Amino acid sequence: MLIKDFNKEVRSNKVVELQSELVVVGGGTAGVCAAITAARKGTKTVLVQDRPVLGGNASSEVRLWILGATSHLGNNNRWSREGGVMDEILVENLYRNKEGNAVIFDTVLLEKVLNEENITLLLNTSVYDVSKSSDTKIESVKAFNPQNSTEYVINAPLFCDASGDGIVAFKAGASFRMGAESKGEFGELFAPDKSYGELLGHSMYFYSKNTDKPVKYVAPDFALKDIKKIPRYKAIGKDDKGCRFWWFEYGGDGDTIHDTEQIKYELWKVIYGVWDYIKNSGEFEDVDNMTLEWVGTVPGKRESRRFEGLYMMKQQDVIGQAIFEDAIAHGGWAIDLHPAEGVYSKLSGCTQWHSKGVYQIPYRSFVSKDIDNLFLAGRIISATHVAFGSTRVMATTGLCAQAVGMAAAVCIENDVKPAEILQNGLIKTLQNELNLTGQSIPNIPIQTESNLVNEATITSSSNLNLSEIPFDGEWTNLATSAAQLLPFIANENYKFKVQVIADEDTRIEVQLRTSKRSKNYTPEVIIEKQIINLKKGEQEVEFEFVGSVTKNKYAFVTFMSNEKVYLKNSNKRYSGILSVFNGVNKAVSNNGKQTPPDGIGVDTFEFWIPQRRPEGFNIAMEISPAIEAFDSSNIGNGYVRPWGTVNAWSASLEDKNPTLKIEWDSEKELSEIKLFLDPDYDHPLECTLMGHPEEVAPFCVRNYTIKDLNGTILVQKEGNYQTINTWKLDSKIKTKGIIIEAEHPSGNVPASIFEVICS
Repeated sequence: MLIKDFNKEVRSNKVVELQSELVVVGGGTAGVCAAITAARKGTKTVLVQDRPVLGGNASSEVRLWILGATSHLGNNNRWSREGGVMDEILVENLYRNKEGNAVIFDTVLLEKVLNEENITLLLNTSVYDVSKSSDTKIESVKAFNPQNSTEYVINAPLFCDASGDGIVAFKAGASFRMGAESKGEFGELFAPDKSYGELLGHSMYFYSKNTDKPVKYVAPDFALKDIKKIPRYKAIGKDDKGCRFWWFEYGGDGDTIHDTEQIKYELWKVIYGVWDYIKNSGEFEDVDNMTLEWVGTVPGKRESRRFEGLYMMKQQDVIGQAIFEDAIAHGGWAIDLHPAEGVYSKLSGCTQWHSKGVYQIPYRSFVSKDIDNLFLAGRIISATHVAFGSTRVMATTGLCAQAVGMAAAVCIENDVKPAEILQNGLIKTLQNELNLTGQSIPNIPIQTESNLVNEATITSSSNLNLSEIPFDGEWTNLATSAAQLLPFIANENYKFKVQVIADEDTRIEVQLRTSKRSKNYTPEVIIEKQIINLKKGEQEVEFEFVGSVTKNKYAFVTFMSNEKVYLKNSNKRYSGILSVFNGVNKAVSNNGKQTPPDGIGVDTFEFWIPQRRPEGFNIAMEISPAIEAFDSSNIGNGYVRPWGTVNAWSASLEDKNPTLKIEWDSEKELSEIKLFLDPDYDHPLECTLMGHPEEVAPFCVRNYTIKDLNGTILVQKEGNYQTINTWKLDSKIKTKGIIIEAEHPSGNVPASIFEVICS
């Protein structure tokens, strides 16, 4: 029993003081990825999250799906899903939760953080103040947890603000901006005027479900009474739910920090008014048994403060795909800006303008220009309002924050400040350390000297020579133009044979296309076109392209639309090979072609996009000569996904025991073996609401064995589903080589490995 007598003085809360090497404030996808990355490099990290769950806008409190460069499969960014920890989380969620349950996703994030012994996690803990040891250096942050009535003082040499509104950077006095820059400041032609809004607003969602008996609904007094105040009310569907209502947005014309509570009430007004409209207006059938299952209580924020770093990204960097020496990540979401009035605006809910491919993001945008020991992460990074329209999405912020976590580890190891990574030439160390964990920085491979494999002779039991994509599938109508995306070898002239059915005598146009940039996948250059006459009925069609590509790169064997024609498909799938269609994806403003108005600095081009599995079969064809882009020489090239070419070793499907041998002239000492496998980087893997057809990517090697040259088993794995398999050997071994025996994932998919790292 505890009895305390009256105390005339004000009592103090319990105070806990923590000492760390890195403090990450904010537990959204950015903060989680930063903390995990730093911790895995041995950096003692405190992760402070002001909510009871991790994930921020992706958590069960808000329930927004995680997206990034893949953009719902709605753009031309092939194999662009974010790598490293961000990929690991999404792949894990796919395996456990392919249905997209937001509560299960909470547990995936929590487990990942709790499994890291170098992370101290403080949930329900809000940072409210900062102490500085000098004008430009943070000494500690102060936080309070109302659940355990404890105040925390957290000291560290390095801080990362991933809090969304930038509480640490703000309190520390760092320069920041809110609202849209003028066109003149950075020469951004798409910089919006006030009529299209200076800020993006908040959103809240609801879930509904059917029950087995009628359920009445009486709207609260505060619910919106006149549904016509929502100009897009006719777009409301009774079965829509969750973040399909992303356009339930409000607050962009106010203060999106200090007005958040008022914005929340307005969004509740909209949600309960919309549900009243669905249930009681008489405009919808079969709603008697429907009920509200969940309504958000925390608004998902899009935009507030943006802090100034050593470099500020701008529109031209995104659309022009600028190259940076200090690149540490990539982006690929469209420049996605919304009207400030949100749900009440008569304008489109968003305007999305895509680039022709992914773009690099520089390290400098994550380093405060004012505070020496402060990193920026998440949506507050150094970018203009227009560039922010692309960099703000969660898969991108998670990928970028991995760079912050790794940079913190580099700073601790080398006793330098964040900006000194640039001055001391450590940026290449940072880039390489990131790539070794799957970052896949565009155009920057893993350094040759990081991998003992580059000193070895590599042979395989077989290589996939793509002479045929077998004719064992169904037929697809050519109402939409289609193309087979293939990794051409430079200066090679290819012949093709396909099977077609024509409903009547007609003709078909075939084209060979490629992109202007060698590592883009926008087929804007037509190398050659041919017209082929068809007779009614089933037939084989042969054609040869005299033109070709001048360097190893992807090209599109293109079949222009003719609804009277059907193409034979294949059931076989291969790493780095897919079919694309000149299709529509209105979820990301894709109507088959991007046609921006003149003068906004955005390109006009066509979209050629894959279909989502279980659709999206390859086009069956014979290819002569065979495409030889899958051989074992790809191992050791430093790329861990398709980029310009396949970059993978793939075995022949006829090879019943695919084997990769790595052999050195003399003994090498090994402590770690790392395999980079194929998680299908083209699939978006939205974490919530949207389900996925499989729990494991069909290209991923599930079962394999690693032996030394004497046959001693070093590693045996069954049931793998993750991208990167890292094996730290119990003790260092000396060997002249290793053999990897890999099973084909299925009878329709050959075994493939992107990279093997030995150290």
